[in-house]
Amino acid sequence: MSRPLRTRTRTAPAALLAVLGLLLTAGACATGEAAPAAPSKASAGTSADRIEALPDRPAPRLPVTVPSADGRQVTVTSAERIIPLNGSLAELVFSLGLGDHAVARDVSTTFEQAAHLPVITQAHEVSAEGVLSLRPTVVLADRSTGPAEAVEQIRAAGVPLIVLDDAKQLSDIGARIDRVAAALGVPEAGGRLEERTRQQIAEVQAQLPAAGATRPTVAFLYLRGSASVFLLGGPDSGARSLIEAAGGKDAGTAAHLTGDFTPLTSEALVKAAPDAILVMRKGLDSVGGVDGLLKLPGVAQTPAGLDRRIISVDDGRLLSYGPRTPQVLHDIAAQLHRGAAR
Repeated sequence: MSRPLRTRTRTAPAALLAVLGLLLTAGACATGEAAPAAPSKASAGTSADRIEALPDRPAPRLPVTVPSADGRQVTVTSAERIIPLNGSLAELVFSLGLGDHAVARDVSTTFEQAAHLPVITQAHEVSAEGVLSLRPTVVLADRSTGPAEAVEQIRAAGVPLIVLDDAKQLSDIGARIDRVAAALGVPEAGGRLEERTRQQIAEVQAQLPAAGATRPTVAFLYLRGSASVFLLGGPDSGARSLIEAAGGKDAGTAAHLTGDFTPLTSEALVKAAPDAILVMRKGLDSVGGVDGLLKLPGVAQTPAGLDRRIISVDDGRLLSYGPRTPQVLHDIAAQLHRGAAR
């Protein structure tokens, strides 16, 4: 049984993948106006667009039979040709040192080492034909993977397909690493990766302002200007865990919102009264950067808008909840606590 990663929060379920599946569009990254911070130990040596693999390449010990989150028992006999069906799972495969066994990627897998792989999704929907044409020996999915017909078609062809529970908060990371590592026959590597991730998160949190300092309130906004979609994150948005672990308070929770997202209105944002606003970089770019964001209803009237205190993180990393989460926490904390005494 995996040990949960220690964080400052215990509950933060997410439902953003459903929104992303419908609305994510390509776009250039915008940096907002936060000054870049020097990398901490958690981010040293690895850029935002690269995966830091374990130093020793593991040798899978197979066959193994592992449980799938949809109630099946799945036997894996080979990890020679792996297809992870979303970016978070691809991140785990590459972090475990098995990236050279990956033969395809989905559209949300954007890090550098996977850029050469063929894409087997269309608008976040899996193409069963595309998957099967690459002769995978094991496929990794999670509950957000779809359509269901494609998943069943892959299984009907005799390919071992393992469904993982979605990672919804920091405390889910350890179990997710363990289960992917077990499915690929490298449990010891999973243990090392879990421990490394735990230590890196602890390093980031050790650099946060003193516990007695005021915790700024942070609103997570999901923005897709091209589709006129502007949402304010509630307690189930998936960002609450990151915000609290980075030393902030989730504005949606503090404002007693319910569920995952609510349409952005002046009234909702004024009620949330965030000191800072957290966004995905492509979302920020889609509304014209910080200046465009300030034109959305109520944003300019918040403390965050008045101070232009906008935190932006790469779309592919923000809610991935995996080995790059320490970098995400570092990025959020560095932008959130600029000038605060450590």
